Amino acid sequence: MKKLMLIVNPYSGRGLSKNALGVIVSLFCDEGYAVTVYTTRCGEPENLARENGGNYDMVVCVGGDGTVSGVVNGLMQILSPPPFSFIPTGTSNDMASTLALSRDPATAVRSVINGQPVPLDIGCLGDKYFTYIAAFGAFTGVSYSTPQSAKRALGHLAYVIGGLASMSAIKPQHTVITYDGGTLEGDYIFGGVTNSTKIAGFVRLDCREVDLGDGLFEVILVKNPVNTVELGTIISSILNQTYHSENVQLLHTRKIRFTFDEDVVWTRDGEFGGAHRELEIENRRHALRIIV
Repeated sequence: MKKLMLIVNPYSGRGLSKNALGVIVSLFCDEGYAVTVYTTRCGEPENLARENGGNYDMVVCVGGDGTVSGVVNGLMQILSPPPFSFIPTGTSNDMASTLALSRDPATAVRSVINGQPVPLDIGCLGDKYFTYIAAFGAFTGVSYSTPQSAKRALGHLAYVIGGLASMSAIKPQHTVITYDGGTLEGDYIFGGVTNSTKIAGFVRLDCREVDLGDGLFEVILVKNPVNTVELGTIISSILNQTYHSENVQLLHTRKIRFTFDEDVVWTRDGEFGGAHRELEIENRRHALRIIV
């Protein structure tokens, strides 16, 4: 009998009903899994995964992008981590969208049961890890600064409202960027190092541009517009997914370094990622296995 660790965040999104949790556990048990449930009331996902994940054949988390990121950070500290997967219940669920995971608990469980483990690249940012994005600039602080109560009540609208409210605080950052293909320098209002086809619900990448196991990041850089024409070009590029203009660029790289004139706040998988004047981000190819 395979042992399964189920890490549940009952506060993610609009919450998980007891009935839904019962369905999840029952379906796994019916397939011969011995399920042990841990909730985030008992500790952070990272600590739960790090301290207990090595004792199981599989780790499955129930929650949003932040819960998944916490579990990944815990598994990355295990010498031989087991494969993992997740059942999305969060507000944004960018990682779930990339992997085409259902938000219906029963359907998501069946996908895990019938799925296969595939290699997944993990990003390394300082001494922390991320699954789908590390970013600075416009709107990146909205996710971790929006109260959980607002996320539950308003859903994705909470991010939209928070984004609009933060527009006046957008400040271009003079940045030197060194990556596998060379060096760039300029004033940027957004920089995102990603391994995902969806970012915050409104920035999307063509799935043909993204491979979650190729050892490369997709990096989106947005320069500060100097007039309304350039601003219109940026908006058009994002809406049309054409990230190859003077103001919006898309790079592919294994490693990238950012150097700023001052400390700049970053977000990591929608959570606070610290303030950095200089930061190197590296792709850890095939660091974990995810069941999809």
